[in-house]
Amino acid sequence: MTRIGGAEMVDWNLAVATATRFVRPGPEISREEARAVVAELRRHAKASEEHVRSYTRMIPEGHEPEDTPVLVVDRAGWIRANVAGFRALLGPLLEKMRERRAGGPGGAVLGAVGGKVTGVELGMLLSFLSSRVLGQYETFAPASRELPASADGGGRLLLVAPNIVHVERELDVEPHDFRLWVALHEETHRTQFTGVPWLRDHLQGEIQSFLDETDVDPMTLLERLREAVQTFAGGSRPEGEREEDGAEGGRSLVEIVQTPAQREILGRLTAVMSLLEGHADFVMDGVGPDVVGSVAEIREKFQQRRARGASRLDLALRKLLGLDAKLRQYRDGEKFVRAVVEEVGMDGFNRVWTSPNTLPTKAEIAAPADWVARVHRTADS
Repeated sequence: MTRIGGAEMVDWNLAVATATRFVRPGPEISREEARAVVAELRRHAKASEEHVRSYTRMIPEGHEPEDTPVLVVDRAGWIRANVAGFRALLGPLLEKMRERRAGGPGGAVLGAVGGKVTGVELGMLLSFLSSRVLGQYETFAPASRELPASADGGGRLLLVAPNIVHVERELDVEPHDFRLWVALHEETHRTQFTGVPWLRDHLQGEIQSFLDETDVDPMTLLERLREAVQTFAGGSRPEGEREEDGAEGGRSLVEIVQTPAQREILGRLTAVMSLLEGHADFVMDGVGPDVVGSVAEIREKFQQRRARGASRLDLALRKLLGLDAKLRQYRDGEKFVRAVVEEVGMDGFNRVWTSPNTLPTKAEIAAPADWVARVHRTADS
C-alpha cells in the first residue's frame, strides 16, 4: 500500500470489497454446466494458439515464446486481477501524490479520507465493468498464489466465463462457436505481446510517461472537473477548443482531466490500442470461417450489441468513462489492418511489429495508405 502517515492513498482492499459487493449476479447455470463451460474455454484457448499463430505468422517457426497462463475466472476473479494490475501500474503516481500531500497541512487526514473515497469509486467502476468484459490479456499482471502470471512479472489471459455465457444467451448464438470466437480474439492479444518482445516495455513506458505528466495539484484538478461538469451539462467549451472530427457529445472525463502533454501521449496510446484491438478483430474474423461455423451470424449480432449498448444509462456511462472511444478503436483499427493487408499482404503488414518507429500514428490509423508509404516505400527505397 502507498501510505501517508499510515493512511492509504488508495484503499485497494476496499476497492475489491466494494466491487464484489455490488457486482451483478451472473446467469443462472448449474454447477455441472459451469464446470463444462470452464473446461471448454480452456480447450478453446489452447486450440486458438495454433489458429492465431498460423494465420498471423507473427511467431517464426521453431520459436516458442514464453508461456503465459490462461485463467477462466468469474466476475470477482476479474475484479481482483484488475485491482492488482492497477496497484502495480499506478504505484509511481501514488508515490508522487504522497510526496505532494505529505508536506501540506492535514496531509494524513486527506490521505485517510481520500484513500477510502478513491477505493469506493474504483470499486464501483470495476463493478460496472466486470459484467461487460468477456476476456482480457493482462499485460501488466503481478503474480500471486491466486492469480499466476508469466515468469517475467507480466502476462496472463483471462476469460470471464459468466459474461461469455450471458452474451451467448442474449445473442442467441451457438455457444461452442461463440466461446471459440472470443478465445480467438483474446489469444491474438496474447500472441501480440509474446511474439513482439519490445511491445510490453514500450506500452508501459508510454503509460508511465502519461502518469508522470499528471498534474496532482488539487485546485487544478478541481478546475478540470468543473470543466467536465459544464461540458456534460451542455455548457460552452473553453475558447479555442472544438470537438475532434467524428466526436459525439463532447470529450470524456478521462480526456478533460489531462495536460496538453498527456493529450499528445494519449494520441500515441490511442493509435497503439486501435492497432491491437483492430488486429484482434481482424484475426478472429479471418480465422473464423475455417473453425467457427456461424461466425457471420455471431459477428453481425455482436456488432449490433456493441453499437446499441445495454441501456441509456449504459450509453451515458460509456461516454463519461471514455468507453465509446474503445469501441471506435475496434472499428478504426480493424479498417486499418484490413486495408494494409489488402495492399501489402500479411507479411507486409507484420512490419508494423518491427519497432516503435513502425507503429502507426493516430493519423495513419485513419489513413492506412500513409503508413504503407512511410514504412514500405522508405524501407524498400
